[in-house]
Amino acid sequence: MFDAVSAGVADMYHSFESYFEKKSPAFNFFSAIPFGFTADEMAAWIHFGGGQELWDELSGGFSIKPLMAMSTGAQMGGWFTKEVTGPQSYAGLRYRMPGLGGEVLRRLGAVVVNLPGGEITAALKSGAIDASEWVGPWNDMVLGLHKVSKFYYYPGFHEPGSAHSLGINKKLWDGLSADDRNAITTVANAEYTLSLAEFSANNAKSLQELRADKAIEIRKFDDSLLEALGKTSGEVVAETGQKDPLTRRIYDSYIGFRRRATNWADLAERGYMNARALNFPYGDKA
Repeated sequence: MFDAVSAGVADMYHSFESYFEKKSPAFNFFSAIPFGFTADEMAAWIHFGGGQELWDELSGGFSIKPLMAMSTGAQMGGWFTKEVTGPQSYAGLRYRMPGLGGEVLRRLGAVVVNLPGGEITAALKSGAIDASEWVGPWNDMVLGLHKVSKFYYYPGFHEPGSAHSLGINKKLWDGLSADDRNAITTVANAEYTLSLAEFSANNAKSLQELRADKAIEIRKFDDSLLEALGKTSGEVVAETGQKDPLTRRIYDSYIGFRRRATNWADLAERGYMNARALNFPYGDKA
C-alpha cells in the first residue's frame, strides 16, 4: 500500500503509520508510541507543535503527503486468559501486540506474536496466545474477544491516543489547486474529530455492556507493572529516536512537546478528573 502510493500506482491510502516502521522508525511517532500522546495532544503537536512539518519532511522523502484522518482515542491494555499480577507475569506470556509496544513486552519476557485482527479471537480460544490487545470495548466486542477471555486490563500503555493517517501521492497533491488541498485537509481534520467522538461514545456504551457481564473481570494493571512498562518504554522509545538524524529531530520535538503537554494536563485534565471523581465516584456505574 505504502509503496503503491509512493510510486503513484494508487492515489492515496488510509492506514496506521507504525506499519511502515521498516521504511523509517520515525513513522512510529505519527501513530502511537508507548506512554506517548493522548489524542488531543497528538493533534496539538501535529497542528501547532511542528509535527506536521516534520511529518511532511519524513513522508515527502517517499513522495507522500501525510495527514491525520482518524483517532481511536485511548486504548485498553488487552484481554488475558490468565491473571496478571506484576512484571513477573509477563515471563513467557504469549501476547499479540505489534510495534514498539511489542518490543517493550518482549524485553519484559513475553513471547510477542503478530496476528491480523481477524485471527485474534480464534488464537485466544485455542490457547495459541494468552493475551492480546486490539482497540477498546467497541471494537473488541465486535471481534468477540470478550467471549474467549475473562480478564480485561487497563490502561493501554502502548497506544494512548492512536492516530491514523491519510497518505496522498505527493505529485498528485502538488498538482491540486490550493482550494482543493485546503478542502482535503479540512475534511481529514474533521474526520479526526468525528472519529474520536464516535469511538468515545461507542466505547462508553460497550463498556457498560461489559460491566454487566458477570463472566468478565475488568482490572487495572498493578502499579509495579505500569512502572516497569514505563521504564522499559522509555528505553525503547529513546533507542528508536536515535536511529538517524531525521528520526532524532522528530524524537526531540515529540518528547519536548510531551513534557510541556504533561505539565498542562496534570493541572487541567487530571486535576479536573480527580475533582469529578470526588463527586461522581466510579461506584456509580449507571
